Amino acid sequence: MGCPRTGRRGGPVSAPGAGALLTRPPSRAGGRNLMMQLLLAAACAGYAVGSALGWGSKFVADFMGDFGLSGAALLAAVSCYGYARSIDPRERPAWLLFAFSSLMGACGNAVWGWYEVVLGAEVPKHSLADFAFLCFAPPAIVGLLVLAKRPVTRAGWVCLGLDSWLIGGSLLTLSWSLALANAARTAQSGTPSSVLSAALTLAYPILDIALVSIVLVLHFRRSETNRSAVNTAIAALALTVLSDALFTSPLLSAAYKSGQLLDAGWFAGSLLLAYAPWGARRSQPGPVPRHPRGDRPVSRPITGSLTALTPYLAAAVCTLGILYNVVDGRKVDRVVVFTGCTVVLALVIRQGIMLLDNIALTQELAQKENHFRSLVQGSSDVIMIAAPTGTLRYVSPAAAGVYGREAEELVGSELATLIHPDDLGRVVHEVRRFLAAPPTEEPTTRIECRFKSGGGEWLNVESTVNRHQGGLILNSRDVTERVRLQAQLQHSAEHDALTDLPNRALFTRRVRQALTGRRAGDRSTAVLFIDLDGFKAVNDTIGHQAGDELLVEAARRLQDSVRAGDTAARLGGDEFAALIVGDGSRDRSAREYLVREIADRLRATLSQPYRISGNEVRVAASIGVAFADPGITPSDLMRNADLAMYRAKAAGKDRVELYAPQMQTAASRKAEPVGRPRAALQEGEFALLHQPVVSLATGEVTAVAAQARWRSAQGILFTPAEFLRVAESGEGAHAASPGAPGARTGVAALRAAELARRLLEQAVEQAAERHRVGHDVPVAVRMTAERLLEWGAPPAGTGGAAPEPSVEALLTRHGLPSGALVIELADNDPRVPFDELERRLAALRRLGVLIALDGFGSGYAAISALRRLPVDMLKLDRGLVEGLVESTRLRKITAGLLRIANDLGMQSVADGVDLPEQVTALRSMGCTHGQGMAFSGPLDEYRLRRSLVRGTFPVPGVSPQPALAGGSPGGSMVTHRGSHNETPVPPT
Repeated sequence: MGCPRTGRRGGPVSAPGAGALLTRPPSRAGGRNLMMQLLLAAACAGYAVGSALGWGSKFVADFMGDFGLSGAALLAAVSCYGYARSIDPRERPAWLLFAFSSLMGACGNAVWGWYEVVLGAEVPKHSLADFAFLCFAPPAIVGLLVLAKRPVTRAGWVCLGLDSWLIGGSLLTLSWSLALANAARTAQSGTPSSVLSAALTLAYPILDIALVSIVLVLHFRRSETNRSAVNTAIAALALTVLSDALFTSPLLSAAYKSGQLLDAGWFAGSLLLAYAPWGARRSQPGPVPRHPRGDRPVSRPITGSLTALTPYLAAAVCTLGILYNVVDGRKVDRVVVFTGCTVVLALVIRQGIMLLDNIALTQELAQKENHFRSLVQGSSDVIMIAAPTGTLRYVSPAAAGVYGREAEELVGSELATLIHPDDLGRVVHEVRRFLAAPPTEEPTTRIECRFKSGGGEWLNVESTVNRHQGGLILNSRDVTERVRLQAQLQHSAEHDALTDLPNRALFTRRVRQALTGRRAGDRSTAVLFIDLDGFKAVNDTIGHQAGDELLVEAARRLQDSVRAGDTAARLGGDEFAALIVGDGSRDRSAREYLVREIADRLRATLSQPYRISGNEVRVAASIGVAFADPGITPSDLMRNADLAMYRAKAAGKDRVELYAPQMQTAASRKAEPVGRPRAALQEGEFALLHQPVVSLATGEVTAVAAQARWRSAQGILFTPAEFLRVAESGEGAHAASPGAPGARTGVAALRAAELARRLLEQAVEQAAERHRVGHDVPVAVRMTAERLLEWGAPPAGTGGAAPEPSVEALLTRHGLPSGALVIELADNDPRVPFDELERRLAALRRLGVLIALDGFGSGYAAISALRRLPVDMLKLDRGLVEGLVESTRLRKITAGLLRIANDLGMQSVADGVDLPEQVTALRSMGCTHGQGMAFSGPLDEYRLRRSLVRGTFPVPGVSPQPALAGGSPGGSMVTHRGSHNETPVPPT
């Protein structure tokens, strides 16, 4: 037999590019994978047992030793080829090379089987099998190089070559000393056959050495995603090369016969190669492995040490080869000397490159460390590193300026001792949840809590938390001012600005809580509606300022008169309300007696004389009471109290009335017919005016705000609210019972809906006409949230018409381009669902409609609207602008609101900018746009187009006079503005 048997081996294998190690593969795939491993082990064990027992006959031994090995190699070739067709094209060439390598091994063994089994003759010393076995190693080596993690620099490629030669040269030195030197000396005999035989004898182990060198080098350079398959390939190659090495030894080479135990190594290597790609592929699906401590990877010190020691181990092997020659008494071979010298030279060059690389890395690391140290120490945010135990390991110097505590003082303290006790439980729960979450799904989290400062007060702190070696990195900033401003805004949204009592929105919410909370079904809960009789006379005689003082004093008396658990509120004008929380009593007479006693006390307190501006003023109080009967809604309860209050006013004022069901019956009987509002709309002439919105920086007209006006028969222009109020006053004679106010409320709603519909239609139509003639200025239309939801687009696929007038339908009908319409979202009812409103606004924004939050700084849920709704700009409430120059407190509130707008990247528009001083103040606070008489009043279409042609207005503070300060065109604008008007008494 000859050395060609060394070619019987399976090709190497590497993992698919998408593969990954799995900590918990799916049970079904894991079961199949285990079954394949058991079958593989059984086949290899069976072949080994048969080889050890001699297979029972020489024919079977030759057959299994030749065609058995050929079949195993062919199976590996087919497996690699089939896998190559199903993977990433970038990895396909490597697996095709592995398939070709295995195919060559199969062909070589098949040639041996042809001679030994079919022909029954010995295999010639030089045959096609030699060519096939020689073609096995090169494709395997190239395939490994294709799949390996390639160096990215020239130095990396040089190191890869040096590492390969260090291993290959060392193995060559040792192999030459042990066996290859004899084959080389045989070649020196001079006969052609001996030279060719020696060349073949040297070629196989040299190719094995090259293959082993590449395998060992690339084992330490493999990609993380290929680790499973590469390990399997290393095992297959190890068996093959080990079998080759054993066969090369003179003892086994001379006595080798086909079918012996040595063939079991080549057989197992081929089957392991056939299993490698599919076994690794089955283990791919599944979760990404989690590291036991946050995002810290599991260290592999043994592998890292072997990588560092590889050059020294190679040099040691080379030294062993030289020592073998010396100890054996042989003359040191020139090949051994030359190879050893080149190995030493490669080791020196490799160490020199590593030294230079380490110096460069050290310098780069020092530069990066200085860079990040400068960033951390110069940051205005406080950066803290906490150990897994919660102890602070590092605190940046910014802590002294933010917390008033030196960084050295905080280092070593427990983080839990610095957090407010009321916030500690929530913070601990969030941190534990964050650390339990996969880092790939949630790399950071945000926590807000109160942090103890050096002065002892608690600061509101917002922290961005990241994982760090099992602990935490906290990037914290002081947001106390922002939290205070948010609390102030929330308080302003829920309380009356004049009296600081809860407003209608907060009162409604507390009534709902009383009816749906733990006191649900408590019939002794009651609502009181209170109206001040004679308040209008105070306004008319001594002025609105005195009226405001009277309201403040009345609110104080009301607040002092209710019980601790009750709620007093101002609903608007001279109307107040009180929520009397029940005590659980079911005795009707007892509850009526208790509530009436409270109401009489309130009436007497509010009716006592007031000392206003040196004058003694007297007003009375009419109070309506309604009880929370089972199943009643908050709106119905408040409506009942309102009807009872109007009955008290109609019955002579200064009295208390309890609600009775007949009050609602009378109100329904005397309600105005539904058709009346539409007829009333046609009695006047509808006019649409536009007021320019001007940039406070350049004076450029950036938008126009649509405003509806009604022209009376006398030529007076009314705002919508004024028209509805005048119309109701003129038609009040038709109502003959105290229930009329409720009916008039429904009439007003219908009139308002019709007016809003006409305003939107005409505003879109006129804006489209202006765009067609070249005036590309957006138009802003004010709309309530309820109206916006009522006029929503129809559900997709229903085929029905959109509710009239759908905004989408109007944009399509008139061809208004994207960005040409701005919806100013007015203060919405608290009962409007935010989720539905958010979806509606998002749908409009996709069409290019801009969203502005109107009346910002007052009203309901301003913070919630900012947080949840897709808003493009904020429009300051007119009430904030009116007192801006005189009130320092109002300036601070307005400046805070504008700072929020700027921080959120939103435009800001100030409504009601009438004075040059207001323009100057708003510009200094960062307001971007203004709308008001300081620039222009509302204009009709003709005057609007003239102003658009000019394009700009002089900005007060820069130019002494506004460019256009005209009033309403076509007639004088009459406004009936009283700060507080007395609630009208319905005529009887």
